[in-house]
Amino acid sequence: MICVIDYNLGNLSSVTNALKRLGMAVTITRDPAIIRRAKGIILPGVGTFPVAMKHLRNYGLVEILNEMKDKHIPILGICLGMQVLFEKGLEVTETEGLGFLKGTVEYMDIKEKIPHMGWNQLEIRQKHPILKYIKENDYVYFVHSFMAHPLPEQLISVCYYGNTVIPAVVANDCVIGCQFHPEKSGQIGEKILLGFKEMTEC
Repeated sequence: MICVIDYNLGNLSSVTNALKRLGMAVTITRDPAIIRRAKGIILPGVGTFPVAMKHLRNYGLVEILNEMKDKHIPILGICLGMQVLFEKGLEVTETEGLGFLKGTVEYMDIKEKIPHMGWNQLEIRQKHPILKYIKENDYVYFVHSFMAHPLPEQLISVCYYGNTVIPAVVANDCVIGCQFHPEKSGQIGEKILLGFKEMTEC
């Protein structure tokens, strides 16, 4: 079973439907008892970093997510869900994140139009099971105004937006983050979710 975390900040239906198309058993929940039975966890997110962390704390989800990470259960953060995996976000106000990944999330203070919205090609920096079925230069769909600054060893894939190198996929052990939306990225996105599915079956 895959748990999609409901903390009132995600497009839960599109993520859930994409997973179901791959034959995955999916539950939308914030119940710790149900989350503890999960083989994999997806943390979606649309909104701001401070509000996301406030909701995660208020629903008691920080503790259960830490617990599942320590058990090496695969956790996939999508868009804002990826960003809160980091140590700190500088959106609106400086806010402590989950700290599963080293680094900060900051505004994209660049020459290109913000938000970064549209299809971009992936450049693969490291092999990782989440990209098992992905080829160099496959296109995925982005919508964001803030970007992560991860450690080099946690950087799995990037895209280029003008002259800016944007971390697209990051990972540390069982924790993975996608800045783009796999659930909105057609067949390529489904291949990424398939890679995640297979990680949960190991």
